[in-house]
Amino acid sequence: MFWVLLLLSAWALAGVACTRLCLAAVRAASVDAAPDREHDLTLYEAAFLSGGPGRVAELTLVSMARQRRLLLAHTGWATVVDPHGRDEMERSVIGAIGPQGQSRIGPVRAAAAAADAVRGLADRLVGAGLAVPDGARTTVAAGVRQVRGAALAVLALGTAALLTPIPSDLPRALVAAWFGLPLALTLSCLALARIEAHPYSRWASPAGQHLLAALPRRTTATSDDRTYLTSIAVRGIRAAPEPDLRAAFAHRNPGHGAYGGD
Repeated sequence: MFWVLLLLSAWALAGVACTRLCLAAVRAASVDAAPDREHDLTLYEAAFLSGGPGRVAELTLVSMARQRRLLLAHTGWATVVDPHGRDEMERSVIGAIGPQGQSRIGPVRAAAAAADAVRGLADRLVGAGLAVPDGARTTVAAGVRQVRGAALAVLALGTAALLTPIPSDLPRALVAAWFGLPLALTLSCLALARIEAHPYSRWASPAGQHLLAALPRRTTATSDDRTYLTSIAVRGIRAAPEPDLRAAFAHRNPGHGAYGGD
């Protein structure tokens, strides 16, 4: 019977996806075994935990622009004003711009995000129990996406089974009920993940998310620098109130996508 093959496929998809989600949740919990809950996050650390290496690069660019040591044009170009970086992140950005002192923001962001300074920051956060290790970054968020996909696949397979010829002595309601079981499994996993692991994060461990939750997330054009940059670190470039700054990061290079927040 063809519908039985579809049912087996539905169970396989649901079982694999739910197992991966459970394993991801276990890994995420193990990262939080001995976190430093008293850690005072720097802006760079908050940026990494919120959006990863790309967010750190964006924060550095915006911070330098706020201090008038870097110009960010709405056309998508970065121009160095002060070639002397004050820390490793700034020196990475200046090095990524190159000796000409001017470059498109997209490649600069990508190069700065891959710099040793950001990798060192990531290692320190992992060591403090605040960030998810590299090998575990197909974390709960990715597991949830897989389970959602499995739920949709189960629905599609169940619909296909009901549309195929079924022996007359087998009620269609019974076939639907059989497909309801793997669907219930996926929906239950999603509900448990929502209760136990939300918000889902690719970068921050549960302890890191706890520290992030205490940071301010809104800014205005008149905000002081610390509040303004904290908002950029946590929410990305979309938090910037200046249209020209958002346009600078959203500008598309020929043949490339937009370089926005993660």
